[in-house]
Amino acid sequence: MNAPFEHSLLLQVGTLARLAGEAILEVYRQDFDVELKDDRSPLTAADLAAQKVIAEGLARIEPALPLVSEEASQVSWEQRRAWTRHWLVDPLDGTREFVKRNGEFTVNIALIDHHQPVLGVVLAPVTGELFAAARGVGAWWQAEQGGDWERINTRALAQPAIAAGSRSHGGAQEETLRRLVGEDYLLKPLGSSLKFCLLARGGADVYLRRGPTSEWDTAAAQCVLEEAGGAVLDLHGKPLRYDRGESLLNPEFIAVGDAGLDWPAKLRDAGLP
Repeated sequence: MNAPFEHSLLLQVGTLARLAGEAILEVYRQDFDVELKDDRSPLTAADLAAQKVIAEGLARIEPALPLVSEEASQVSWEQRRAWTRHWLVDPLDGTREFVKRNGEFTVNIALIDHHQPVLGVVLAPVTGELFAAARGVGAWWQAEQGGDWERINTRALAQPAIAAGSRSHGGAQEETLRRLVGEDYLLKPLGSSLKFCLLARGGADVYLRRGPTSEWDTAAAQCVLEEAGGAVLDLHGKPLRYDRGESLLNPEFIAVGDAGLDWPAKLRDAGLP
């Protein structure tokens, strides 16, 4: 089939993500300079090129909707607190992976409605994989531009479980994961929001994040994972929510494929938060 659903907005956003991916790859294929932002995270011309493509594209698609993005000046909480809907974008998630040239970086575009991600698109520019989801229409995967769409779903918690882990942000959380999913779990490192997408396709079971992330890092992939049957929870077991206050940092969280399990109880039993 040529399209997985009759959802014109999602298809438009998916097309826009591919345009941003093309802008990223133009830089990726050349020598490029790397700057450091105030938080010491890297910034490249690819981040800025993708930001321009996405900002201009979203303004054409939905002119009235505001935009929050990693590579744009942030709107004050006094303005944001009155919003009910807005775009939330990371034009290049995984810049460290981009700099390493390992291909594990993504374009993330999400629509937030009343603090929840209701539409999400995640593109891996190097492989061409596109993950797309919207509330009520499921999660879908396209292996390459112009290819068929495949409906994707999470799996029941496997034994041994597979834990997706950060490629560039490691952490001493092995014992916590053992208490959550079993002693013999396997670790699969992966960059950027691709960890959520791995869960959404049934290729892993959990992703525990104990370090800082920003809202634009997670929103698009959270929508994909939720529509595939999973969940993204804070360490009290509550669904991760957005635009909660002045800070755009997320609480620590766990992404899970098998949302039918009692994860709040598992988190308590594991000594979290």
